[in-house]
Amino acid sequence: MIDVTIANFETEVIEASMTTPVLVDFWAPWCGPCKSLGPVLEKVEEAYAGRFKLVKINSDDEQQLAGAFGIRSIPTCVLLMNGQPVDGFMGALPEGQVKAFLDKHLPPADELPPEVLEEAPVPEPVAEPGSADALAALAQAVADKPDDDNVRFDFIKALLLAGRTDDAKVAFAPVIAKAAAVRKLEALQHWMNALDVADNAYEPADAALAARIATNKRDFDARYELAQHHMAAQRWTAAMDELLEILMRDKAWNSDLARKTYVAILEIIDVPKPKVAEGQIPPEDPTVATYRRRLSSVVLS
Repeated sequence: MIDVTIANFETEVIEASMTTPVLVDFWAPWCGPCKSLGPVLEKVEEAYAGRFKLVKINSDDEQQLAGAFGIRSIPTCVLLMNGQPVDGFMGALPEGQVKAFLDKHLPPADELPPEVLEEAPVPEPVAEPGSADALAALAQAVADKPDDDNVRFDFIKALLLAGRTDDAKVAFAPVIAKAAAVRKLEALQHWMNALDVADNAYEPADAALAARIATNKRDFDARYELAQHHMAAQRWTAAMDELLEILMRDKAWNSDLARKTYVAILEIIDVPKPKVAEGQIPPEDPTVATYRRRLSSVVLS
């Protein structure tokens, strides 16, 4: 168990969660339920033998961190993996419920031992991403599982990467009403919005927008539109760089639109994680990891 402050948050929580899940316990010295939950968490951490890392944040002393996580009552626990919150719970849960919460996200202790990984069969060749065969397979997967948002996300993403925007919009139509509530679908909505903006822009739009920004660095409308042009052209890091420029100056601009679009790009460019040995977290794409850390640094600054 480690006490975390704003000074060591980046190292002990964000960076640590890239390799091991981190459970953050928000507490305060005056909180009775916190005193009950603390020993339970420490007992479970010891029993899980390194499968997750426990840290504690005094919400009274570290109000900036508590505010960043939207903490409204304590105790509240938040689980982070790969630099991002994935789940949480409030209140002093008993040991069994804490373990049940963790078991939803952590690989079992006996899953994928090293010898199994070494003897794993060579996978069969798969179709080249973006090829007609790959898209046909994804289309069939959507037909087989029309309510599976992950399958639909993969199909629409593949269509957009292949430049088949109209087909992507047709595939997106059945789930458009869910976009605001499902992060993967919301990410696709941001991408298609960017494509529409780029399609309707006059030439040379990028140069005109850059000129506006050079004149006024707080022209957030121009910065955001330029980020959308980068998104439309699949220049992902350039888009995130522009969005960071907005966030560094106004974190809440336009109802948090810059942050939401930034998170959407991370969702789009992230790739499936490979299976790894027991107790480990799969390595993250270095670009995704870097830009997640940059977002955290700006949002928490």
